[in-house]
Amino acid sequence: MPVTLKAGTRLASQVCETQVIVVRPGDGAVELGCGGAPMIGHHETPAAGLAADPALQAGSPLGKRFVLDGDTSLELLVTRAGKGSLTAGGVALVEKETARLPSSD
Repeated sequence: MPVTLKAGTRLASQVCETQVIVVRPGDGAVELGCGGAPMIGHHETPAAGLAADPALQAGSPLGKRFVLDGDTSLELLVTRAGKGSLTAGGVALVEKETARLPSSD
């Protein structure tokens, strides 16, 4: 079920240890998932009987930012690493490229 996000919202995966915080909420309502299951508030209890999708097990490394490919209006920061891949509306999120700093010459 798509929800409208707010910056600072903390979410957790129902099928692995992954936890994220919303840095940029994006435009409109979106359904965030991890490992093939919808994400929930970090204090909510996961639904019973959910299993991770083997195709969505690329992992979510700690401290990395994830965005939709080519669209930075939605940005998530991983606060607890896990095995599941992050998705938005069924589309896999990609790791945001780090900004290159100018040389200090």
